Amino acid sequence: MKMTGAQALIKALEMEGTEVMFGLPGGCILPAYDPLLDSSIRHILVRHEQGAGHMAEGYAHVTGRPGVAMVTSGPAATNMVTPLCDAYMDSIPMVCITGQVSTSAIGTDAFQECDTVGITRSVTKHNELVMSAADLPMAVRQAFHIATTGRPGPTLIDIPKDVLQNSMEWHWPTDAEVIDSLPGYRPTMKGHPRMIKEAARLILESERPILYVGGGVLKARAAEALRELAELTQIHVVTTLMARGAFPDSHPLCLGMPGMHGTASATTAMQRSDLLIALGARFDDRITGKVSEFAQEAKIIHVDIDPAEQGKVRRPDVPIVGDCRLVIEEIVKAIRDLLSTGNTQADTSVWKSRISGWREQFPLQYEPSEPGEALKPQFCLEALRDSAPEDTILISGVGQHQMWSSQYWRFEKPYTWVNSGGLGTMGFSVPAAIGAKVGRPEATVWAIDGDGCFQMTAQELVTASTERIPVKVAILNNSYLGMVRQWQEMFYEERYSEVYLSPDTPDFVKWAEAMGCVGIRVDSPEEVQPAIDKANSIDDRPVVVDFRVAASEKVFPMVPAGFGNDDLLLPPSQMARKEFLR
Repeated sequence: MKMTGAQALIKALEMEGTEVMFGLPGGCILPAYDPLLDSSIRHILVRHEQGAGHMAEGYAHVTGRPGVAMVTSGPAATNMVTPLCDAYMDSIPMVCITGQVSTSAIGTDAFQECDTVGITRSVTKHNELVMSAADLPMAVRQAFHIATTGRPGPTLIDIPKDVLQNSMEWHWPTDAEVIDSLPGYRPTMKGHPRMIKEAARLILESERPILYVGGGVLKARAAEALRELAELTQIHVVTTLMARGAFPDSHPLCLGMPGMHGTASATTAMQRSDLLIALGARFDDRITGKVSEFAQEAKIIHVDIDPAEQGKVRRPDVPIVGDCRLVIEEIVKAIRDLLSTGNTQADTSVWKSRISGWREQFPLQYEPSEPGEALKPQFCLEALRDSAPEDTILISGVGQHQMWSSQYWRFEKPYTWVNSGGLGTMGFSVPAAIGAKVGRPEATVWAIDGDGCFQMTAQELVTASTERIPVKVAILNNSYLGMVRQWQEMFYEERYSEVYLSPDTPDFVKWAEAMGCVGIRVDSPEEVQPAIDKANSIDDRPVVVDFRVAASEKVFPMVPAGFGNDDLLLPPSQMARKEFLR
């Protein structure tokens, strides 16, 4: 069957199961937008290419399927670099298609030409400039295969305009042909049997074990396997920022988030452990603090599908390369085999008692607002949390509001928390929420944003209004770049350099209304619940709630950058008891 490269591209996307894509047309990609009209794919027209990338990420986060974004050449492609890097850091499956100038013009500095493959090489798992229409089906198949297997990540296909216009004979590569075309790409799925047995032995011998759970557990669909391992061994679980929801917060073994702004009990349990069972986690600096002082007495079992993560930060005693779900299931089996042959688990009762004491002595804490004082952001989050429907998906931007969201929300199910972890992208929340709502239209989607983050990508609410995607946005508006202000107050002698954002410009209610949304402003505690109830009752268009919160509020606990986790700073009311964490 004869067709153009553009027709082959769209047909290949359909064959890969693409139901929706996010994008913005332009000259070089224009040939691909014509057959899109006759396809089964829903296209969501964004207002900025960065929004398309973050929407694709949000979609992938909540569905597990690759998000697809398509934009044109030059500045459109460079606008995609931030979401590509964000997806690369957080292992999000994503396929990006970019237009390129015609093959005869490549290298001439033609209008809207850039070396997209060169620019994005370091922020994609795989990228390719396709120089022949006949190569497009294989390029699409490779992009989806690489994005979704092994450690997930973004891929990019750069297509010159004339390649889209040229004719080709349609063919669809088989799975075997795709695998054969990538001889250097063979992800290891099953863990080494000897390492799995050694891990099981160490787990049973440990007196102070902790399950250190990262986002890889969610990528591997391993939440049920994790719960089985935790309950079999009765080992407490810490869930990193990227793993919130992988283990229920209400579970008695859950300690919450560790690290720079984690709970005192989670961070201290890692520090005092004699065995860290790291599952799909990468020993990020926000978790370890000063590496030389991190969990000094702990042996390390490190399970990760990416062999490059083994020993990158902390040398493991038992390295296991493989898919988290498969490896956890094998570890559970190995532990059961040991127990069935007369082996016993070490007594961990003293350790559990210490952890219980830390949890009781050092809960998350903030001082409620006094009459006449500004709203506390934590209070707003608690009210949102307690009023949220059971199916709610929470999206956050980056900064103080991100940390408070992770701390004060209760995550009971996987894939209900979406945020920018590794790259820390301001402006992530609004477009990612739109993508999440498209992927899970039956779910309520709340985006928690700061006033600084919101202003970076708020134009995408026009996309949400036009496409009838009823997301809800809560702005914790303290008129500052809040986390920067916190650092300047604590470490720069209160020299507030370029962090103040005008409290009344813009007027977020008017801005929301101008974009076709419902806008609500909240100034006092008694207005909080009625505003949330009103927002939850609206399901036909986006809602923006502007919570005017105290600028002086800080995120605690906190491990200052460059310090060890033992240098944890607690709320002032708890600092006098800090010696109990030793």
